[in-house]
Amino acid sequence: ITEKGMILGYGVAHENFTWAIRQEPGVVEAFEKAYDTPDLLVSFDNVGMAFPNRTDIKPNSPWPHQDQDPEKPGFRCLQGLVNLLPNGSEDGGLICCKGAHLLSEEFHEQFKDEPNRIWAWTKEWYGFTEEGMQWLKDKGCEWVKVNAEPGDLLMWDSRTPHYNLSPTGSKPRFCTYTCYMPVAEATQEDLVRKKAAFEELKPTTHWPNAMHVGGIPVKRNDELCPYNTGKPRQAPTLSERGFKLTGIPYVQATA
Repeated sequence: ITEKGMILGYGVAHENFTWAIRQEPGVVEAFEKAYDTPDLLVSFDNVGMAFPNRTDIKPNSPWPHQDQDPEKPGFRCLQGLVNLLPNGSEDGGLICCKGAHLLSEEFHEQFKDEPNRIWAWTKEWYGFTEEGMQWLKDKGCEWVKVNAEPGDLLMWDSRTPHYNLSPTGSKPRFCTYTCYMPVAEATQEDLVRKKAAFEELKPTTHWPNAMHVGGIPVKRNDELCPYNTGKPRQAPTLSERGFKLTGIPYVQATA
């Protein structure tokens, strides 16, 4: 578990419990309502977990970011998470910059030539510098820590600046990420790539069109972790609805 509160590898993206949450009717229906379509894809995301008072990792410093390419403006994706443990003010969890998604295009026009831009391994991620944070503050944007109960679904525009806090009390944080987008927003190439990711039980990023497949090396004591088989401990059982969320039924047969 990283200092950012993420479990990477270990097949967790395709654990049976992870998929049970993704295909939970109450979760899926919320995104169906938001997008006004039943034809959705879901991301094969990793899981959020953080224990308080850890001394074996470096502290989790703020890492405000948005999960959307600044050069692709407008609303494109609705991210989400399902909370699994009580999540109060001292229990870590999601913190968002309220209303800043509406200023995203203006912000990136102002900062398109910034000299100290934070490196990102994908274009669909942007990190906010101290100067960027000050700009948001000057615009009156407030950072809000979101408290939640077990079973609560949180949803936000992918342009929203956000990150997560580590717990400082006595309770751990635990959530699954549930990000959906319409099938119509994915190309056939995307769907074929997503199909392969599911069949090989590989994770993706928050983006449900499987723009990136696979994870980073998982290390323990600076060596590859011997416990990381890349496969779930319990293979997922999919409902008919869950199978559609993989995108496989929407792959067109080639001649």
